[in-house]
Amino acid sequence: MVGTTSRNTGVEGVEGGVGLTALLVAAARAIETHRHDTLARDIYAEHFVLAAPASAGWPVRMQQVPDGDTNPLWGRFARYFGLRTRVLDDFLLRSVHMGDARQVVLLGAGLDSRAFRLDWPPGCVVFEIDREGVLAFKHMVLDGLSATPKAARIPVPIDLRADWAGALADAGFDTDAPSVWLAEGLLFYLPAAAETDLIDTVDRLSTGGSALAYEVKLDKDLLEYRDSPLYTATAHQIGIDLLNLFDREPRPDSAGHLTSRGWDTSVRTPFDFTRRHGRGPLPEPNDALAGNRWVFANKPRP
Repeated sequence: MVGTTSRNTGVEGVEGGVGLTALLVAAARAIETHRHDTLARDIYAEHFVLAAPASAGWPVRMQQVPDGDTNPLWGRFARYFGLRTRVLDDFLLRSVHMGDARQVVLLGAGLDSRAFRLDWPPGCVVFEIDREGVLAFKHMVLDGLSATPKAARIPVPIDLRADWAGALADAGFDTDAPSVWLAEGLLFYLPAAAETDLIDTVDRLSTGGSALAYEVKLDKDLLEYRDSPLYTATAHQIGIDLLNLFDREPRPDSAGHLTSRGWDTSVRTPFDFTRRHGRGPLPEPNDALAGNRWVFANKPRP
């Protein structure tokens, strides 16, 4: 997630602003993990939630939500994050198993535990880029659980507004080798110019055989959904006003930009995957998810 770089060593990196949304997603993944019809399992998620004072009282199982699945935040919104986790898990594993890419870069990694919970092929390296405070909190929790990654894991503590490409190179990233990139829950917090710069940088660092997945919001006016149940429930129940965190500039056509650079791109709605998996959110009136898109791109070999 994007924010100021600091030397946090405790929970400061996730206690406010965009960092707090990492705990929201972790709580959703915890709830999803304990569902009988789960789409994705993350056994570490609830430990992140319980370790931070800001979220220690949040539910990590559906049984802890009085109105259950009818709750807009812990029902529908959490199910969205569970579906997103499954779809992007599948993307990452498919990309490394079907090709020869062994470098995986998580941009704005937050409390992502994929290095620990996915079955990576031999030789995979997972680079996690995020602010130092967020990574320090994650390390504190995972170290307390004696968690062991299933791939080589290299944290890259840097703000994405700084020279993260240089830091990634210093950490051992090889621009001559194929790579797999993920920007989950990131771009809608960035100004449009920063999104374009990030996409350009990924293109520049990616050789043929690389892949990228990211999430965007294409709403013309986010404030049109200010009164949607997802936004109001999130603000009232846990004090996160997402619309104050999202950048409300018109979004660039990053998928079209990648296509012009020679990438093969596919733009999907989350509802496409709800129908595929038989579980997850479907469209509803005044829907804050209406503009969400998941973009998948592959850079062909020369």
